Amino acid sequence: MAQNCSLTSVRGVTVGNAEDKERTTGVTAVVFPATARGAVEVRGGAPGTMHTDSLGPSTCFGVLGALFLSGGSLYGLDAARGIRRGVLERGGGIQVFGSFDRLVGISGAILFDLPRKSRLRADYETLGYRAAKAASRAPVRSGNCGVGTGATVGKFLGRDHAMKGGLGSAARPIPGGGRVAAMVAVNAVGNVVDPSTGQVVAGARRPEGGFAGSDDMFQSLRRASHPSPPRGTSLAILATDLPLSRRDLFRVAQAAHDGLARSVVPSHSSTDGDTVFVVSTSPESPRGPWRGKGGEPYPGAMADLVGPHASDAVVEATLDAVRSAKGWPELPSVSDLQEPGKGRRGGRKR
Repeated sequence: MAQNCSLTSVRGVTVGNAEDKERTTGVTAVVFPATARGAVEVRGGAPGTMHTDSLGPSTCFGVLGALFLSGGSLYGLDAARGIRRGVLERGGGIQVFGSFDRLVGISGAILFDLPRKSRLRADYETLGYRAAKAASRAPVRSGNCGVGTGATVGKFLGRDHAMKGGLGSAARPIPGGGRVAAMVAVNAVGNVVDPSTGQVVAGARRPEGGFAGSDDMFQSLRRASHPSPPRGTSLAILATDLPLSRRDLFRVAQAAHDGLARSVVPSHSSTDGDTVFVVSTSPESPRGPWRGKGGEPYPGAMADLVGPHASDAVVEATLDAVRSAKGWPELPSVSDLQEPGKGRRGGRKR
């Protein structure tokens, strides 16, 4: 059996996907059998999120029963209602202050994948319910699934020059024990770049072949050739089985954004909604794997241990998303451009 290198390789994480193929959209739900500590960092200029304030570095709650990533722009936030119902049916949730009802801490974010032709809107509450009920420890699927169903990349020259995005996942061991994994929905305005080579893997295609670069984007903006601004978002959920504090989780989320900046060019733009969630599933109290007396050698050492591996996992998951995606007739994927007779693979550097 192949090794699980996805988000579910972290103990205590289950993931489910649900799609509406006709409307090319979907929802991805991450459900935790026990509550998890969480943090979030939002850097995009046009985010669409739910219940993220409680995960901020200065708040005292930060308890999660589930996270979700959804298509549908603001309509996709309806997925939370279905996910809550699904989690409660699974026996999840916590009782607070002796109340009879169980509460489910849910946070999430959305990306813009609204169809250009169909006026029919997907039922995101039902999609959220289906995703939560389907959540399992199985390896997370990549490409055109869940929130990645309608994802696209390289939209700064217009949709006609874009490519198919998707959902990707990757995991990395932490030296000395522990694990960090990332799941990324890539729906970016910018190009996806392999930072190990500097080559564009997927993005805005030039009519004459190859990929456009940042200079082409700036020239396009100066000409104001688009009737509306390009809309995009990269969304990431990271999990670790190490017992990180809320402060350290926030620092890891910042490091994970570095992974987005390395692999999506440009990222964090005014029309992106780039958002990263990080959770710890460890039931232990936050502490570091430090030997000897005195514990953690300095405040933040745990985040410094995990952060670089989180950043690398985001890069790998981003590349996995576009390399696993399947193209549409009007929107090619990476594999389409690699096939003879389906166009020339671009190789423009950043």
